[in-house]
Amino acid sequence: MDISAPEFQANLQIPIDLFVSKSSGADGGDGLRFTDSSGNLVFRVERQSPESSHKRVLVDASGNHLIYIHNKQNGSWQGFTGNNSEEKDLLFRVERTLNAFNRTEFKVFPVGENGGEDSKSDFQMKGSPFYRSCTIYKGNSVLAQTSLMYKLGIQKVLVRRHKFRLTIFPGSVDHAFIVSLIVIYFHGRKLWI
Repeated sequence: MDISAPEFQANLQIPIDLFVSKSSGADGGDGLRFTDSSGNLVFRVERQSPESSHKRVLVDASGNHLIYIHNKQNGSWQGFTGNNSEEKDLLFRVERTLNAFNRTEFKVFPVGENGGEDSKSDFQMKGSPFYRSCTIYKGNSVLAQTSLMYKLGIQKVLVRRHKFRLTIFPGSVDHAFIVSLIVIYFHGRKLWI
């Protein structure tokens, strides 16, 4: 009888959790850090320049610039590949559609392969920044969701609000794209101080 280790699929269809926290600045980031369950850095956010609070760059653990995020200050945002804002590198545009006291919503307009922007977006972000709650949808499907974390034990105790969880559900969406949308969603909140 041959007993061997079970074979596992390389690409399991399970959700991935990233843990979001405010960066101390010691690792080069000045906003948010995204770590895995072991505490390993996966993504961080850097300011494009010290004097600009409206330009950020999403960087991976190796220091590669992935997505340049630019706030247009009118409730809209643009995301570009790499570390520049050239029109040919535009990936997506985001517009705020609702900004109420306890609810914020955005529509996301990805740029198609031919360089044209899709005028009908089925990507949306909805939630409450105060509760660190954001859900990203594509049509009726949930792509990702943030939530506050709780400590387990006899008493249900909330972990401090500057740390929360991002769950990315299985699918064909790029994780850097999802993380950049979370950066946009929470920009300007107390988390960024």
